[in-house]
Amino acid sequence: MRDLFDMSGKVVLVTGGSRGLGYEMVKGFAARGADVVIASRKLDSCVSVAEEIRATGRRALAVGCNVGRWSELDALVESCYREFGRIDVLVNNAGMSPVAANSLDTAEELFDKVIAVNLKAPFRLTALVGSRMVAGAGGSVINVTSMAAVRPEPVFGPYAGAKAGLNALTKAFALEYGPSVRVNAIMAGPFWTDVAKSWREEADRTSTAAVRRIGRPHEIVTTALYLASDQSSFTTGSIVELSGGVR
Repeated sequence: MRDLFDMSGKVVLVTGGSRGLGYEMVKGFAARGADVVIASRKLDSCVSVAEEIRATGRRALAVGCNVGRWSELDALVESCYREFGRIDVLVNNAGMSPVAANSLDTAEELFDKVIAVNLKAPFRLTALVGSRMVAGAGGSVINVTSMAAVRPEPVFGPYAGAKAGLNALTKAFALEYGPSVRVNAIMAGPFWTDVAKSWREEADRTSTAAVRRIGRPHEIVTTALYLASDQSSFTTGSIVELSGGVR
Protein backbone atom coordinates (compact mmCIF):
# COMPACT_ATOMS: atom_id res chain seq x y z
CA MET A 1 0.00 0.00 0.00
CA ARG A 2 2.86 2.36 0.73
CA ASP A 3 4.05 2.15 -2.90
CA LEU A 4 0.55 2.27 -4.39
CA PHE A 5 -0.29 5.45 -2.52
CA ASP A 6 3.16 7.02 -2.45
CA MET A 7 2.81 10.70 -1.55
CA SER A 8 6.51 11.55 -1.51
CA GLY A 9 7.18 15.16 -2.43
CA LYS A 10 3.52 16.16 -2.06
CA VAL A 11 2.18 18.93 0.16
CA VAL A 12 -1.20 18.29 1.78
CA LEU A 13 -3.37 20.83 3.60
CA VAL A 14 -5.96 19.36 5.98
CA THR A 15 -8.46 21.64 7.71
CA GLY A 16 -9.68 20.38 11.05
CA GLY A 17 -6.45 18.40 11.03
CA SER A 18 -5.70 18.36 14.74
CA ARG A 19 -8.36 15.85 15.81
CA GLY A 20 -10.75 13.15 14.67
CA LEU A 21 -10.84 12.20 11.00
CA GLY A 22 -8.56 15.08 10.05
CA TYR A 23 -5.85 13.93 12.43
CA GLU A 24 -6.00 10.39 11.03
CA MET A 25 -5.66 11.70 7.48
CA VAL A 26 -2.73 13.92 8.44
CA LYS A 27 -0.93 10.91 9.89
CA GLY A 28 -1.83 8.77 6.88
CA PHE A 29 -0.50 11.26 4.35
CA ALA A 30 2.70 11.85 6.32
CA ALA A 31 3.30 8.11 6.73
CA ARG A 32 3.35 7.84 2.94
CA GLY A 33 5.83 10.65 2.40
CA ALA A 34 3.81 13.85 2.26
CA ASP A 35 4.59 17.11 4.01
CA VAL A 36 1.49 18.40 5.76
CA VAL A 37 -0.24 21.55 6.88
CA ILE A 38 -2.47 21.16 9.92
CA ALA A 39 -5.10 23.87 10.30
CA SER A 40 -7.75 24.31 12.97
CA ARG A 41 -9.09 26.93 15.37
CA LYS A 42 -6.81 25.81 18.21
CA LEU A 43 -3.22 26.58 17.29
CA ASP A 44 -1.81 24.67 20.29
CA SER A 45 -3.46 21.47 19.08
CA CYS A 46 -2.08 22.01 15.57
CA VAL A 47 1.41 22.60 16.96
CA SER A 48 1.22 19.35 18.93
CA VAL A 49 0.28 17.36 15.82
CA ALA A 50 2.95 19.12 13.77
CA GLU A 51 5.60 18.13 16.30
CA GLU A 52 4.40 14.55 16.16
CA ILE A 53 4.69 14.55 12.37
CA ARG A 54 8.14 16.16 12.38
CA ALA A 55 9.34 13.41 14.70
CA THR A 56 8.68 10.98 11.83
CA GLY A 57 10.96 12.92 9.50
CA ARG A 58 8.32 14.83 7.55
CA ARG A 59 7.87 18.59 7.36
CA ALA A 60 4.77 19.99 9.00
CA LEU A 61 3.25 23.43 9.40
CA ALA A 62 0.72 24.34 12.09
CA VAL A 63 -1.71 27.15 11.32
CA GLY A 64 -4.40 28.48 13.62
CA CYS A 65 -7.41 29.34 11.49
CA ASN A 66 -11.13 29.69 12.02
CA VAL A 67 -12.31 28.50 8.59
CA GLY A 68 -15.70 30.07 9.21
CA ARG A 69 -14.06 33.47 8.76
CA TRP A 70 -13.52 34.25 5.09
CA SER A 71 -10.62 36.64 5.72
CA GLU A 72 -8.61 34.01 7.61
CA LEU A 73 -8.68 31.62 4.66
CA ASP A 74 -6.56 33.89 2.49
CA ALA A 75 -3.97 34.06 5.26
CA LEU A 76 -4.01 30.27 5.65
CA VAL A 77 -3.32 29.72 1.96
CA GLU A 78 -0.58 32.34 1.90
CA SER A 79 1.09 30.65 4.89
CA CYS A 80 1.14 27.34 3.04
CA TYR A 81 2.63 28.78 -0.15
CA ARG A 82 5.16 30.81 1.80
CA GLU A 83 6.35 27.67 3.63
CA PHE A 84 6.14 25.06 0.89
CA GLY A 85 5.68 26.91 -2.39
CA ARG A 86 2.61 24.90 -3.37
CA ILE A 87 -0.31 22.75 -2.26
CA ASP A 88 -0.84 19.45 -4.07
CA VAL A 89 -3.79 18.16 -2.06
CA LEU A 90 -6.47 20.13 -0.22
CA VAL A 91 -8.68 18.29 2.26
CA ASN A 92 -11.70 20.34 3.32
CA ASN A 93 -12.41 18.39 6.49
CA ALA A 94 -13.28 21.01 9.12
CA GLY A 95 -16.93 20.94 10.09
CA MET A 96 -19.47 21.43 12.84
CA SER A 97 -22.81 19.70 13.39
CA PRO A 98 -24.72 21.21 16.30
CA VAL A 99 -28.25 19.99 16.88
CA ALA A 100 -31.32 22.09 17.62
CA ALA A 101 -34.61 21.24 19.26
CA ASN A 102 -36.50 22.48 16.22
CA SER A 103 -36.11 24.77 13.24
CA LEU A 104 -38.15 27.61 14.70
CA ASP A 105 -35.80 27.95 17.68
CA THR A 106 -32.64 27.80 15.57
CA ALA A 107 -30.85 31.12 15.98
CA GLU A 108 -29.64 33.03 12.94
CA GLU A 109 -26.16 33.16 14.43
CA LEU A 110 -26.02 29.36 14.69
CA PHE A 111 -27.40 28.90 11.18
CA ASP A 112 -24.83 31.30 9.73
CA LYS A 113 -21.98 29.63 11.60
CA VAL A 114 -22.96 26.15 10.35
CA ILE A 115 -23.13 27.37 6.76
CA ALA A 116 -19.87 29.31 7.09
CA VAL A 117 -17.85 26.36 8.38
CA ASN A 118 -19.40 23.56 6.35
CA LEU A 119 -20.11 25.23 3.01
CA LYS A 120 -18.63 28.70 2.63
CA ALA A 121 -15.16 27.72 3.85
CA PRO A 122 -14.73 24.77 1.44
CA PHE A 123 -15.98 27.00 -1.39
CA ARG A 124 -13.48 29.74 -0.66
CA LEU A 125 -10.53 27.43 0.02
CA THR A 126 -11.17 25.41 -3.12
CA ALA A 127 -11.36 28.62 -5.14
CA LEU A 128 -8.12 29.93 -3.65
CA VAL A 129 -6.15 26.70 -3.87
CA GLY A 130 -7.79 25.15 -6.94
CA SER A 131 -7.11 28.18 -9.10
CA ARG A 132 -3.43 28.02 -8.14
CA MET A 133 -3.36 24.30 -8.83
CA VAL A 134 -4.71 24.95 -12.32
CA ALA A 135 -2.00 27.56 -12.91
CA GLY A 136 0.62 25.09 -11.65
CA ALA A 137 0.97 21.32 -11.86
CA GLY A 138 -2.62 20.42 -10.95
CA GLY A 139 -3.74 18.66 -7.84
CA SER A 140 -6.54 17.03 -5.89
CA VAL A 141 -9.27 18.46 -3.66
CA ILE A 142 -11.15 16.22 -1.22
CA ASN A 143 -14.28 17.49 0.51
CA VAL A 144 -15.43 15.60 3.59
CA THR A 145 -19.22 15.66 3.50
CA SER A 146 -21.78 13.61 5.41
CA MET A 147 -24.52 11.06 4.97
CA ALA A 148 -26.69 13.79 6.49
CA ALA A 149 -26.70 15.32 3.00
CA VAL A 150 -28.88 12.47 1.74
CA ARG A 151 -30.43 11.40 5.07
CA PRO A 152 -31.41 14.73 6.68
CA GLU A 153 -33.21 15.00 9.98
CA PRO A 154 -34.91 18.07 11.50
CA VAL A 155 -32.50 18.35 14.43
CA PHE A 156 -29.58 19.06 12.11
CA GLY A 157 -31.31 20.57 9.08
CA PRO A 158 -28.82 23.43 8.44
CA TYR A 159 -25.90 20.99 8.67
CA ALA A 160 -27.57 18.57 6.26
CA GLY A 161 -28.29 21.44 3.88
CA ALA A 162 -24.69 22.62 4.02
CA LYS A 163 -23.32 19.15 3.31
CA ALA A 164 -25.77 18.66 0.43
CA GLY A 165 -24.52 21.96 -0.92
CA LEU A 166 -20.94 20.76 -0.57
CA ASN A 167 -21.79 17.67 -2.61
CA ALA A 168 -23.05 20.00 -5.34
CA LEU A 169 -19.97 22.23 -5.11
CA THR A 170 -17.77 19.16 -5.49
CA LYS A 171 -19.23 18.48 -8.92
CA ALA A 172 -19.19 22.14 -9.92
CA PHE A 173 -15.52 22.60 -9.03
CA ALA A 174 -14.58 19.36 -10.79
CA LEU A 175 -15.94 20.86 -13.99
CA GLU A 176 -14.44 24.30 -13.39
CA TYR A 177 -10.92 23.18 -12.54
CA GLY A 178 -10.61 20.00 -14.58
CA PRO A 179 -8.81 18.33 -16.15
CA SER A 180 -5.65 19.08 -14.16
CA VAL A 181 -7.42 19.36 -10.80
CA ARG A 182 -9.66 16.56 -9.56
CA VAL A 183 -12.34 17.36 -6.98
CA ASN A 184 -14.10 14.58 -5.07
CA ALA A 185 -15.96 14.11 -1.81
CA ILE A 186 -16.00 11.50 0.93
CA MET A 187 -19.57 11.27 2.21
CA ALA A 188 -18.95 9.91 5.68
CA GLY A 189 -21.32 8.06 7.94
CA PRO A 190 -20.98 8.08 11.74
CA PHE A 191 -17.44 7.62 13.08
CA TRP A 192 -16.04 6.91 16.55
CA THR A 193 -14.38 10.29 17.12
CA ASP A 194 -14.03 12.52 20.13
CA VAL A 195 -16.64 14.82 18.59
CA ALA A 196 -19.11 11.93 18.81
CA LYS A 197 -18.25 10.90 22.37
CA SER A 198 -21.75 11.65 23.69
CA TRP A 199 -23.43 9.18 21.34
CA ARG A 200 -20.80 6.94 19.73
CA GLU A 201 -21.14 3.95 22.06
CA GLU A 202 -24.90 3.77 21.67
CA ALA A 203 -24.66 4.28 17.91
CA ASP A 204 -22.03 1.56 17.68
CA ARG A 205 -24.10 -0.90 19.69
CA THR A 206 -27.37 -0.29 17.86
CA SER A 207 -26.02 0.24 14.33
CA THR A 208 -28.15 -1.27 11.55
CA ALA A 209 -25.47 -0.62 8.93
CA ALA A 210 -24.25 -3.55 6.89
CA VAL A 211 -21.11 -3.82 9.05
CA ARG A 212 -23.20 -3.45 12.26
CA ARG A 213 -21.03 -0.72 13.76
CA ILE A 214 -19.91 2.85 13.17
CA GLY A 215 -16.58 3.66 11.56
CA ARG A 216 -13.21 3.95 13.25
CA PRO A 217 -11.25 7.10 12.36
CA HIS A 218 -8.38 5.26 10.67
CA GLU A 219 -10.84 3.73 8.22
CA ILE A 220 -11.11 6.98 6.28
CA VAL A 221 -7.40 7.05 5.44
CA THR A 222 -7.26 4.65 2.49
CA THR A 223 -10.16 6.38 0.77
CA ALA A 224 -8.45 9.75 1.21
CA LEU A 225 -5.15 8.38 -0.08
CA TYR A 226 -6.86 6.93 -3.14
CA LEU A 227 -8.57 10.22 -4.00
CA ALA A 228 -5.37 12.20 -3.38
CA SER A 229 -3.09 9.93 -5.39
CA ASP A 230 -2.60 9.34 -9.10
CA GLN A 231 -4.36 5.98 -8.63
CA SER A 232 -7.65 7.89 -8.92
CA SER A 233 -6.68 9.72 -12.13
CA PHE A 234 -10.09 8.99 -13.74
CA THR A 235 -12.10 9.84 -10.61
CA THR A 236 -13.43 13.36 -10.31
CA GLY A 237 -16.75 14.93 -9.41
CA SER A 238 -17.48 11.78 -7.42
CA ILE A 239 -19.22 11.49 -4.05
CA VAL A 240 -17.74 8.40 -2.39
CA GLU A 241 -19.98 6.99 0.34
CA LEU A 242 -18.03 5.78 3.35
CA SER A 243 -20.72 4.66 5.76
CA GLY A 244 -20.34 0.96 6.40
CA GLY A 245 -23.51 0.39 4.44
CA VAL A 246 -25.87 2.67 6.35
CA ARG A 247 -29.51 1.89 5.56
